[in-house]
Amino acid sequence: MAGLIRRGDIDEVRSRTNIADVVGDYVTLKSAGVGSMKGLCPFHDEKSPSFHVRPQVGYYHCFGCGEGGDVFSFLQKMDHVTFSEAVERLAAKIGFQLHYEDGGAAADQGNRARLLAANEAAREYFAEQLTMPGADAARAFLGQRGFDASVAAHFGVGYAPQGWDNLGKHLKSKGFTEAELSAAGLLSSGDRGTYDRFRGRLIWPIRDQTGQTVGFGARRLFDDDKGPKYLNTPETIVYHKAQVLYGLDLAKRDIARGRQVVVVEGYTDVMACHLAGVTTAVATCGTSFGVDHIKIMRRVLSDDSAGLGEVVFTFDPDAAGQKAAMRAFSEEHRFAAQTYVAVAPDGLDPCDLRLAKGDDAVRRLIKSKKPMFEFVIRQKLSAYDLESVEGRVAALRDAAPIVADIRDPAVRPGYTRQLARMLGMELDEVRRAVERSGRASSAGAGAAGANGASGSLAGTPAGGQPGSRSGSGPDGTPQRPAHQPATLGEGGGTAVLEAAPAPRPRVSLTQLPSTTAVRTERDALMAMLQAPTVVGRELLVQASGCGFNNGALAAIRDSIGRNVEHFDRHDWASIVQADVPEEFRSLVEQLAVAPLPERPEKAPEIYLRRITIALIDRHLRHRKDELRGRLQRTDAVADPEGYREVQRQLVQLEVDRRAFQAE
Repeated sequence: MAGLIRRGDIDEVRSRTNIADVVGDYVTLKSAGVGSMKGLCPFHDEKSPSFHVRPQVGYYHCFGCGEGGDVFSFLQKMDHVTFSEAVERLAAKIGFQLHYEDGGAAADQGNRARLLAANEAAREYFAEQLTMPGADAARAFLGQRGFDASVAAHFGVGYAPQGWDNLGKHLKSKGFTEAELSAAGLLSSGDRGTYDRFRGRLIWPIRDQTGQTVGFGARRLFDDDKGPKYLNTPETIVYHKAQVLYGLDLAKRDIARGRQVVVVEGYTDVMACHLAGVTTAVATCGTSFGVDHIKIMRRVLSDDSAGLGEVVFTFDPDAAGQKAAMRAFSEEHRFAAQTYVAVAPDGLDPCDLRLAKGDDAVRRLIKSKKPMFEFVIRQKLSAYDLESVEGRVAALRDAAPIVADIRDPAVRPGYTRQLARMLGMELDEVRRAVERSGRASSAGAGAAGANGASGSLAGTPAGGQPGSRSGSGPDGTPQRPAHQPATLGEGGGTAVLEAAPAPRPRVSLTQLPSTTAVRTERDALMAMLQAPTVVGRELLVQASGCGFNNGALAAIRDSIGRNVEHFDRHDWASIVQADVPEEFRSLVEQLAVAPLPERPEKAPEIYLRRITIALIDRHLRHRKDELRGRLQRTDAVADPEGYREVQRQLVQLEVDRRAFQAE
């Protein structure tokens, strides 16, 4: 579609969209004071929430990593879409028809929207095929595992019919091109041309957190199918298997509410758990559990430094399951939540357990969870002959670092005692081994830090970013210092180019002085940016004429004064932000999002006006002091008119002060 989206339509979509609802699809948000919400930042790993959302203002900002913006920039950064795609996605969500400027530059639609549309059309096709006569094998597979038609519909399960290009023909008739279907991973290429990637298979749609179908998982049904037992969508611009958890779109609300997530190993296990009442179950999609999965889970779980949540892993008791358990344990330290392992005594996975013993058995399995540290210690010990002295000593050496690595100092002694009982060794001997392991670990960390200080990747090189190479950006891309001119070399020669002036550093809220005067200015600006209609036009005008101690805040004050006629617009903060110098724009965003001070004894509306009045009153008091000084310096005999004028201004100033104080 040619043309740029009309500015008025963009503003309309922004005004109709609650940014908290959009962010809430990715991050569990909690109240953080008057009109503010917070959660764990989706852009960096953190233990305590520093990511704030201000729905009334339409902004988000992380005070940990500095990321911030409006609802469109959030989608752009989270889903790697263009600005136009972000607007179009939100417009579709609210049912708003966009209009495009004729003659403008073509909007960069990108392929993402088309690939998502192709996936959704494929999902509908597969679901319909499951009801057709040719899907007997697929329905039988589901039935044998206790899943009926209503369950299949709930999880979106479908069937890819046997044949060469049934899906391809169907989707091409819907207007999708062969290139789009190949890019979506729905078609594969061979000597005979393109063909359906999924044929004669049971299909599970894989959805992201927002419920959009980004890919598929397919299970082999027929003996003549020589492909793998499970076949997934390949990596595409919308499907990254390391960043997707099957069932999260269905489980995220209960995960956030119950502060629990259960990680199982397959699609049918997720289905069985949900049907049994364990509605917090999710699974990885054809890949090992990894760091990206943890980041997603922590955001949904709201896994902050309090460590109140729990993560329960279920593993098969076979060798592959044990290996998966150890991989999960290697990343356990990334959780603040407590981690557990649940393994059925008879080695059944949740789906088979439900079939054999019913829903209650699945619930009991999760309730019977064991702390992951205990599980891993037992796995370590199982590799040794504990009947021999040599075996016990070797097992202690292997298990002691695990106990030493337990974060909670109140829990560590209990595991030390438990390890001593498991080994049948003296408690003091085991305690000394654990302490030695802890010291060795600390010494290793210290050595890494010392190496980093001398220029390794772990350190902060002079002039560099933490954790980056000297002369490199945060992502490792070579960077030229701002003061160094660019050079062009040809044949050994060097042409020196004039270096662009270094941009002025951006001002952050945390960089502001902590004086009482600056705090008053800061809090008043927060009120004026976050609730301009509550503060009111009159107070906004008065406050924008007040003297400020801090230059950065004064620049924002001036922008408020210049734009006060727009104070009642939904994009008020954006208008103010666009009008300040570049180095202060992030500060506007932070002021518009930062939580207001809690005042439980007063209504929020009263506080918003009072803090603004306090700023004005401070200005009037300073003005009064100035007039008193002028009055003392004015000779009443030599200049009676000037003396009376100063007196008149003082009287009027006091009237104005009392009027504001009466609010």
